[in-house]
Formats: sequence, C-alpha cells, structure tokens
Amino acid sequence: MASTTEREKDRVKEIAKILHGACRPLRILGAIGWEPEVKEAFFASGAKELPQVSYPAFDPTPTIEAVREARRQIVPVTTIDLWLDRQAQAIELGARMLAAVGTPAFFEYGRQLYGEPKASLRYSQITPLELAETVLATIGELAQLDLPIATPAYHSAETVAEQLKLAAAAHFGEQAPAIELVDRLSANALATAKAIRIRRSARFTDRDFTQLLHHEAYIHVATSLNGKAQTDLPILAAGHPGTTRTQEGLAVFAELISGAIELDRLRRLADRVLAIQMAIDGADFRDVYAYFLERTGDPDQSFESARRVFRGGVITGGAPFAKDLVYLMGLLQVNYFIRASFAAGRADCLALLFCGKLDLFDIPALCELYDLGLCRAPRFLPPWISDPRYLLAVLTFAVFTSRVSLAPLVDVATKLLDSAPIVRMHAAQPE
Repeated sequence: MASTTEREKDRVKEIAKILHGACRPLRILGAIGWEPEVKEAFFASGAKELPQVSYPAFDPTPTIEAVREARRQIVPVTTIDLWLDRQAQAIELGARMLAAVGTPAFFEYGRQLYGEPKASLRYSQITPLELAETVLATIGELAQLDLPIATPAYHSAETVAEQLKLAAAAHFGEQAPAIELVDRLSANALATAKAIRIRRSARFTDRDFTQLLHHEAYIHVATSLNGKAQTDLPILAAGHPGTTRTQEGLAVFAELISGAIELDRLRRLADRVLAIQMAIDGADFRDVYAYFLERTGDPDQSFESARRVFRGGVITGGAPFAKDLVYLMGLLQVNYFIRASFAAGRADCLALLFCGKLDLFDIPALCELYDLGLCRAPRFLPPWISDPRYLLAVLTFAVFTSRVSLAPLVDVATKLLDSAPIVRMHAAQPE
C-alpha cells in the first residue's frame, strides 16, 4: 500500500497534468495577432481610418471543464494547494479573456490577470502609471543635461542571427533553439523553447543584441526548456497569463543586470503604460498611434506600439490589452524579490526562479515541491545566476546602501552644486 506521502505526491502530479492540458489551447498572442494587411490598409488611408481587425472564435469550454476537474482535487489550504489553485484561476481567466476578444469584457478579464495602470501594486502604494511617469520624468531631466551618448552602430538581422546562433549553442548545447529569419513578425524578435525568430528587415544595435540574448534566450528559452524537463509538474512548462509578470520581469531584470538596458528601452516600456491608460480613458487606435508618433517620429514603430495596446481589445477605445503593464511592474517586483531574498539570507531560492514558467508567489510551494522530489533543479541558468559573483557584489552593495537615507545627501549635493554652472560635455571626437 502506498504511503500517505506517495499518495499526496500522486495527487499533486495528477492536478499539475490536468492543468497543463487545460493550458494547451491558450495561445494568447497568436490568437490576437493582426494580419500584415491591417497595417497596409491603415497607412494606405493616410493613418486616418481605424484598423479593421477580426479574430478567430475561441471556445473556452474545454479549458474551463479541465480547470473544474483539477479543482475537484484541490483543497486550497496548504502552500502547494494554494499554488495549484492560483494556476487554475489564471488559466480560467485566460480562457474567458480569449473568448471575449474584441469586446469590453476582454479588458475586464485582462485587468484581473495583468493589472491596470491606476491600481496600486501589491505591498506598495505606487501604481504602474506613477512608476511610468517617474521613469519618463527622470529621463526628461537627463535629456536636458545633454549628456554625451555614443551613436549606436547598427547591425543587420543576418549578423545578429549568426551571433545569436553561436551564443545559444554555447549556452544550451544540443537543446539550443533554432535561429530563424522571417519576413513577417510583429516584433523584432520572438522566442519559444524551439526557436528564436528574427524579423529580416529589423536592424539592431550592439545593445539590442545583448538585450535579445539575455531577455529571449537566457530567460524565455531557458525557463521553457527547464519547464519541459519537469515531468512530474508539467504545468511549469506552460506559460499562461498568471506567470507573465514574473517572466517578463525576470527578462527585463536580465537586461539590467547584464548592462544591456538603456534609457530608450525604459522609455518605451513606460510609454506603453501611459498608452494603455489613454485607451482605458477612451482614446482610439488613431489617438494612441499619434501619441507614439509624436514620441518617436517613426510611423512603423508607432503603429506596432499602438497595436500592442489594442490587439484583442476594442479599437475605438475603452478596453485595451493590459499585458504591457507587466514589464515595469515585473521588473520592480523581481528586483525587490531578489534583493529581499538575499538580505533575508535566502539566496538559496534564487535558482528556483528558473525551474519553469512561474510567478514569484509560487516560490514557497516550489521549495516544498523540490523537497518532495517533484520539482527538478533547473538545468539552464542565466550567466548571472550560474556564476553569481557580480550579482552577489551588487546585492551586497544594495544592502549596504539601503541603510543610508538618500534625502539628506541629495540636499547636500543640491547646496554644494547650486551655484556651479551646468557642464555641457560633448563626446570626444576621434583624432
């Protein structure tokens, strides 16, 4: 006769299997994608007519029934069962959101999954909108200083693809994803466990390449492959809306800790938050497109940025796709989780962040599942975790500086430099 522990492990494995099956139909970005003809028609109208978009019908019934089957075995009391219940809730909301594409209900479900610009973050009074406005205000102040920033060197998609192929092969070995150049892609690059696709017409700077490597390969591909190796907990291989905030937060944190991020990247992430709020307040696609065009001067990029806000939602305004809130929110939460875990003496948990597709609040359950032998240690880790010397130094410095209040030092610096003229320094010219 099986022991109580073994029966419990079998129950958890069965629920994880059912939930993984429930996730299979949820291909959210694919389901709400726009055909290239939509962009062509928009520009053919002189950017004056609203895009005409249709979406395939989605039947949520199989997913909802599978979730109900899983819930019949879940007793949401223990840490592990509460984790399973959160997965079930996010999966069901994702299915209902997809069934509501093109309607106001799409946003109502989306705001429960991704948040909304004016809703305070958990354990904090700041809102995503306030966070984005702070980022943009800080960048605006820096722009007034006319700091010397080197002009980036641009590389073709073919060059970047070749570099990425070499880097991915070195990191992932026989499980390295294919690097594919494609003619049509909504973003410059997109990643799955099997492939990283790059738009052939895209151009990349040196930092773009490093961002792509750390964001798409070292995070998204790695967590996909690590999740697929979780044979006892296959739900960890299924990226669903409940894991999006942490997955994108980890990916942007990887850009930050690798030194690849830059102000323009942060500005784009913040602009998306403001654009989502514009759409909630009633701005239509043309209004948001005009907002991005004023910011960038690039019609193609402005269309794509506005498309991200309205895909799946209501083109005339009021009900956008809220997913792009998660980048800054996720970055903030991942940053503080990593710093707080280190300060609390629990750096042992950090590797579990990469064992599959998960949310930060899943970590306690995954610690227990690892202790039970159900969760496997991740094989693929980003370089800043597999060799954490730099990360540990940064975290140690963060703990050290957190003990010092910045406000009095700002007052001192302000008084010290009050009468000093602004230094207009320009980049040195080559001899």
